[in-house]
Amino acid sequence: MLEHIELFFKSIFIDNMVFAVFLGMCSYLAVSKKVATAVGLGAAVIFVLGVTVPLNWLLVQYLLQEGALSWLGPEFADYDLSFLSFIMFIATIATMVQLVEIVVEKFSPALYNSLGIFLPLIAVNCAILGGSLFMQAREIASFGLALNYGISSGIGWFLAILAIAAIREKIRYSKVPPPLRGLGITFIITGLMGIGFQSFGGMLTGGDDAAPAEETAAEPPATQQADILKGDDENDALQKANADAQDAVSYNDLVNEK
Repeated sequence: MLEHIELFFKSIFIDNMVFAVFLGMCSYLAVSKKVATAVGLGAAVIFVLGVTVPLNWLLVQYLLQEGALSWLGPEFADYDLSFLSFIMFIATIATMVQLVEIVVEKFSPALYNSLGIFLPLIAVNCAILGGSLFMQAREIASFGLALNYGISSGIGWFLAILAIAAIREKIRYSKVPPPLRGLGITFIITGLMGIGFQSFGGMLTGGDDAAPAEETAAEPPATQQADILKGDDENDALQKANADAQDAVSYNDLVNEK
C-alpha cells in the first residue's frame, strides 16, 4: 500500500509530466487560455493515460518483452518482440483517443468544438506516449502499479494545465510588458511553477535519511563500543600513574632539603 501511495504522489508532484520532463507542452500552451477548456482536455488526458498505460503494461508482459510468449509454449520462450513497442503503444493510444473523441462529440459538442484539433492530437501527444515508455523503462512490477502510474501521471498533467489556465485568465487583466505578453509570460510562469513543484522532491525521501542516523546515534556499533572501553581503561591507567608520580618524592627534592 505504501508503494502505491509513494508512486501516486511522486508521479503528480515530483515527476510531473510538464514541469519535470516537459512533455505535452504543445497542448499545454495552446489549450490553456480558458479554465473550462483546460478541465475538459485534462480529464481526457487522465482517461487516456489511465487506460493506455496498464494496457501497454499487459502488452509488454505477455507479448513484447523477451520470454513474454512463454505462455504459448516452451518453443516461444526465446522470442523478443520489444522492437514492436513503439508501434503497439501508438496503436493502443490511437484507439483510446478515438474512443474519447467519439464520446466527447456525442455528449459534449461544445467542449468538442472548443478543443478542436487538439483532441485527436492527443494520439500523438508526447505525454501520452511518454507515460507508457516511462512505465516500460521503470519496469513497473504489477498491473495495479501501472494503473496507478497512468492515473497519477494524468492528474499531474491535469493540475499543470488547470493552474496555468487559471493564471492566464487572471493575468489577462494585468499590466504585462508588451514584449512578454502571450507565450513569453506563460513560459516564465511555467518555469516558476516547475521550481515550485520540484520543491516537493524531499517530501518522500526526508524521513528515510533521518531514521538510520538516529539509529546510529542511539546504538554505536560493536567496534566503536570496544574502542570506547579500551580508551576508558587507558585513561584510568594514566590517571593512576599521575597520582603515583605526585606522591613520590624525587631525589633532587631530598638533596635540596638537606
